[in-house]
Amino acid sequence: MPPEMGRMQGFVAALLAREGALVDVIEPEGLEVLATPQVQRALVLPELCRLGFGATLPSGARRVGIENEWLDRFDRLLSDRGRWARLVLRPEVRPPSDPERVLGHELVLDNATFRLLGVTPAWTRYLVLDFRFAAVSEEKREGVLRLAVNQATGAMPDAVFEQFAPWLNTEEGDSTLPDEDLPPVWERRRLLDLVAEALPSRLGARLAPFVKGLRRRLSRDQERLHAYHGDLHREAMRRLSALPEDDPACRREEQRVAAIGREYRAKTDDLARQYAMRVTVAWVQTLELVMPVQRFEVQIRRRKAQRMIHLDWNPLARRLESLACEFSRTTERPRLVCDDAVHLVTPAGLASCANCAKPFCRACHRERCPKCGHAVQRSNLTGSDLQTALQ
Repeated sequence: MPPEMGRMQGFVAALLAREGALVDVIEPEGLEVLATPQVQRALVLPELCRLGFGATLPSGARRVGIENEWLDRFDRLLSDRGRWARLVLRPEVRPPSDPERVLGHELVLDNATFRLLGVTPAWTRYLVLDFRFAAVSEEKREGVLRLAVNQATGAMPDAVFEQFAPWLNTEEGDSTLPDEDLPPVWERRRLLDLVAEALPSRLGARLAPFVKGLRRRLSRDQERLHAYHGDLHREAMRRLSALPEDDPACRREEQRVAAIGREYRAKTDDLARQYAMRVTVAWVQTLELVMPVQRFEVQIRRRKAQRMIHLDWNPLARRLESLACEFSRTTERPRLVCDDAVHLVTPAGLASCANCAKPFCRACHRERCPKCGHAVQRSNLTGSDLQTALQ
């Protein structure tokens, strides 16, 4: 890909050339394409066309973006190719000069202590899963969400991956596994459970501005509706109160008041349907990333209980990964430690039961409160997208 081409433009150019199309780069940020019949059918394009990728389009060009329409077309063209890949990176690993300080900066426990027992070189497997999501209400938002998990430690290093994501597109790696001890590949069921726990919070964070805007507009429309029907109701009640009880017009005004109430309820129901949001998530691709790390062995102590955990220091990001909350899989801090199994969870993971007000660990008791049996409230993603994600 020429250095002046953007990522989307470069991807499309490489894909079309691979499928036999003739592709020329044109300015500004466009491609001129002579498409094969297969490309024409999959992308719904004429034989000769222009595609644009920037804010300003070349003359006669069609705009290409990450909207669902174009992603579906590329999906048809790619079929199952590119769904799974392996990348082995072999960067030079220089361990941190002060492991104690690195650990103290990354691992923050509010109700427990920890001790670094040692740091050793190791190799790990990351599994990187990309999902496409679409949220549809009166408007639509869509995008791509990435989940990454370290299969040696169970960490979900969101911040670390943001820092070394450029290396995922490097041409310096290969797919040949090293002659080193690697962590075992997770079973499919374990990975599906992790995805179902980890996606909701991350998806919620990505959609938070969109949801905030929906709620603001819904509140505005509800207030406008309430004010309009409130005025109608008050006027009808004023006329009704001015009539004697035996006046035949009283019945008409009472019917008018009832009709206003019915219309108001119907309109509010229409608003609820209008602003209801449906979110769909579809798996796109999976990358197995294999690379060397520095592995920290850490002892966690909570009262008389203790537990050993491992954290990997990534040489590309030059940062120590932190364990995700063992209940919600979020990477938020601080962490609390439970008494029973020394689980590391967010404060919400040790919150009081909504029914009996007794605190308990949601990682130990995922379904129900151990004191009163009240069901644990949590968001979850189910459906065919997750069930087929790792096939």
